[in-house]
Amino acid sequence: MEQIVQQIEAYKQEMAAFQPKNADELEQYRIRFLGTKGIVKAIFGEMKSVPNERKKEFGQVLNAFKVMAEAKYEEFAHLKDQAGPAGGDLDLTLPGEPHRLGTRHPISLVRNKAIRIFERLGFSIAEGPEIEDDWHNFTALNLAENHPARDMQDTFYVQTNPDWLLRTHTSSVQVRVMEQGKLPIRIICPGRVYRNETISARAHCFFHQIEGLYIAENVSFADLKQTLYYFVQEFFGENFRIRFRPSYFPFTEPSAEMDISCLICGGEGCSVCKHTGWVEILGCGMVHPQVLENCGIDSAKYTGFAFGMGIERLTMLKYQIKDLRLFSENDARFLQQFQGVV
Repeated sequence: MEQIVQQIEAYKQEMAAFQPKNADELEQYRIRFLGTKGIVKAIFGEMKSVPNERKKEFGQVLNAFKVMAEAKYEEFAHLKDQAGPAGGDLDLTLPGEPHRLGTRHPISLVRNKAIRIFERLGFSIAEGPEIEDDWHNFTALNLAENHPARDMQDTFYVQTNPDWLLRTHTSSVQVRVMEQGKLPIRIICPGRVYRNETISARAHCFFHQIEGLYIAENVSFADLKQTLYYFVQEFFGENFRIRFRPSYFPFTEPSAEMDISCLICGGEGCSVCKHTGWVEILGCGMVHPQVLENCGIDSAKYTGFAFGMGIERLTMLKYQIKDLRLFSENDARFLQQFQGVV
């Protein structure tokens, strides 16, 4: 122990004589004495070889040595502030680095444009929770338990008995509005939805929808077609063709799917439209009478139509984007392309 104490005294003399001239010399002192492999830590490691009856005495010597080493470093700490990027001088006249400005996501751009179009037709916005119960997401929409149509919407369940899940469509918002019983109803329901699908260039486990609902007296399929014709022409322009195809949805009857001629190939056929010249953009139909009754609406007095479309699909067509995954990869290079879009 006496040998270690003598060594400590020699280090104290060295520290007392230390007078750094610049930040580099001060840093060398810090590394030598206070670094992770420095002298102070190494001497503290000698505590294990000191007899138990003298550990207290030796501990006091070590603490005093450490305090002295730290105090010497702090005495010349001002030298660190004098170090600059060019040898010690900081040029305060240099211009500041510009802040990079972000831009709106293309999904948000398309969502906002679609909302503005439907607002001109008198539709208001309705929103609801993304975690739904089975009634609002399935049963009220004529999708009873074990109904085969549920297989089309492979679902993320949060819990079972009772069932709570991530909503598979924003139709659940329509159910909540219909249950309020305030007629007539003319709403659109934008929002994020979830389905357990394999992620690829054409599919993802989450995406965004805009669904619409109009319920009043004497609403017909002609009203539905004219509403969707107006929307598509306002959104894409008029230089394309439109067609309706019969389809099946458990919550509408009759049901249809709406296609437009492919904007990428001009209807001549490409990989995006699967060489058919047509691209499906939405599903629609007249609200099924059972859905109206489930929500407390007299189906003998009121009729209505509903439609739903994927915002990603609209965005891909409008901006000719061929990979759905780009929307959620947070690649700044992709997002910067939309900086001038309003």
